[in-house]
Order: sequence, then structure tokens, then C-alpha cells
Amino acid sequence: MPSPAGDRRAKGGLEAEVLAVLKDAGAPLTPREVGERLVRPLAYTTVMTVLARLYEKGEAGRERAGRGYAYSFLRDEAGRRAVQMRRLLGGVDQRADVLAHFVSELSPEDEDVLLRLLGGDPRDQPS
Repeated sequence: MPSPAGDRRAKGGLEAEVLAVLKDAGAPLTPREVGERLVRPLAYTTVMTVLARLYEKGEAGRERAGRGYAYSFLRDEAGRRAVQMRRLLGGVDQRADVLAHFVSELSPEDEDVLLRLLGGDPRDQPS
């Protein structure tokens, strides 16, 4: 029987919840330890699957712990989004065109941030 819509997590919500547990722990955790710290209980195999996917995406680290693994936090939300953007650009032949279109869609405030990050001062740029 399907769970009521109120019980469903938002897309990516479970991964975000597991990452929050890993981040708060400050040390590697086994799947069982992660499951024990989640707000709502999940099947052990579900926790293992989420952790394995996070590891495959490069969002969680893992190390041997007995016969299994212990997982650790690697990236915050900003880091995760940056990896997604890099992956999207990696499969594009016209990277310069994609980046040019991206920059053309930025707000003036975001342009200023980007210029500062790239070492340019937005006050030195033509309007």
C-alpha cells in the first residue's frame, strides 16, 4: 500500500537527509549508525543503497569498517551543485557557447560575484 503523500520526501530529500547525518557526525558512520540517526526509520538496505549512490556520485567518502564500509561527508550543497555543473559541461562540445549563454542569463549581482571570484573587480568593467 503506498504511503500518503504527506509521508513522501521531496526528490533528493532522502539523500540530503543522509548527508546531513554524515555532516553532523563529524566521523565516518556505518549504514546501521546512519539509519539510527535518521528522523524516520528506514530499512537497512535502503540506507545502504543511498550511501552507495552518494559514494558513486562523489558526495560521500567511504573506508573499510570490518566487512563493510563506514561513510563520511565530503561536500555541502554548494559543492554538490558545482559538481553537477561540471558534469553537465563535461559532455558538451561547445563549452564556450554554453558558458557564454549562462553568463548572459546572470543577474548583475551574480555577475559581480563571478567577476570577484575570477579575480576581476566589477567596478573596472565597462557597463
